Amino acid sequence: MGVTCVSQMPVAEGKSVQQTVELLTRKLEMLGAEKQGTFCVDCETYHTAASTLGSQGQTGKLMYVMHNSEHPLSCFALFENGPCLIADTNFDVLMVKLKGFFQNAKASKIETRGTRYQYCDFLVKVGTVTMGPSARGISVEVEYGPCVVASDCWSLLLEFLQSFLGGHTPGAPAVFGNRHDTVYGPADTMVQYMELFNKIRKQQQVPVAGIR
Repeated sequence: MGVTCVSQMPVAEGKSVQQTVELLTRKLEMLGAEKQGTFCVDCETYHTAASTLGSQGQTGKLMYVMHNSEHPLSCFALFENGPCLIADTNFDVLMVKLKGFFQNAKASKIETRGTRYQYCDFLVKVGTVTMGPSARGISVEVEYGPCVVASDCWSLLLEFLQSFLGGHTPGAPAVFGNRHDTVYGPADTMVQYMELFNKIRKQQQVPVAGIR
């Protein structure tokens, strides 16, 4: 895999989430991008079990267990501002056995699904982010395949993002700062999705059509 940027696309004024997704994918197709199947990224939140906390008013930690259809044999476990563990898919079974230490937060599952597009050396994924039955936002992932060092290709990624996101083009992901001159990996993409999902969770009290 190459270097990836994950961002949120605001819902267009007067449009629904689905209509905005269609506008984006139409722009990509007009550029000459070709459909290359579908994708899905999901995330479930676990919190530290109360029984493991001391009586000193300790606050529990959150752990995010994530899957990405690009890596079907892997499971990613991330702590906010902490390490990312890459395990095989049996990790989900292990979490059930660890319920005395980590408990699944109710109704916490959030995911994004959509279509993959190939345009020259760029792989683009436009997804609808959902929590339960409700659409909560739009994710845009762009990967530049030939490069594995973020600092070597961010300007190229930015130029391509501007071609179809216009004024909604994101800044450089925070994870790029941590891996400026080192090899970019799948865990870096999952950190970006975790941050995106947490941002959208915080927006859930706001009607989606009202996001500008």
